[in-house]
Amino acid sequence: MTTDEYDLHSADEDPYALALQPGRGPVYLCMADGRRIRMPVHRWHERPTVADRTVLERCVGPVLDIGCGPGRLCRELLSRGVFALGVDIAPRAVALTTALGGLALRRSVFDRLPAERGWQTLLLIDGNIGIGGDPHSLLHRCSGLIAPSGHLVIEVDPQDVDELCIARLENLQGHTGPSFRWARLGRRALRRLAEDLALSITDQWSSGHRRFAALARRGSSSDHPGRGPR
Repeated sequence: MTTDEYDLHSADEDPYALALQPGRGPVYLCMADGRRIRMPVHRWHERPTVADRTVLERCVGPVLDIGCGPGRLCRELLSRGVFALGVDIAPRAVALTTALGGLALRRSVFDRLPAERGWQTLLLIDGNIGIGGDPHSLLHRCSGLIAPSGHLVIEVDPQDVDELCIARLENLQGHTGPSFRWARLGRRALRRLAEDLALSITDQWSSGHRRFAALARRGSSSDHPGRGPR
């Protein structure tokens, strides 16, 4: 979903905009075939979890957080003295991030961004590998944003899934947002995609039910199988 597409549907009843208000109820990702997947809205507003901290420990600044939401990760990094910038298409997400002490821009990852090819760590957390419904294009774009020695830190689906879909967001109040393209990838699918884009998986780990991987350009100084960035 592009920034312009979001503008067309950013009324107060939009489920994503409502989910960005602390204390609101759950939001579901609704697939065309009727499946409903609960989104981790509560996590967006809380302090970083144990699983989140495994991501933060692998962040080297400067860090770019794609689809930052209320900015819990980029705000925590700033508090640790690591420069981090969030990017989100939702005005409310950017407003919340900055109001709580973070730095964020209202942009799509496919828009022109600051310091292109200069980021040491790029985050795609909370399922954001699904942005745009085209993981190949998304990862190609993200690999062009990091520095030659930089890396991508990606949260993958805990299931062995490789799915492109059309979805909507829906909340318990019955508000349904516009349809958008989305994707879900497990580790095996991410590995295939990385190989196609000349990226190496340098680290992979689990924390609770969540699964993560770090990727670097093949042949870069970060390309050391079995050793994750610190």
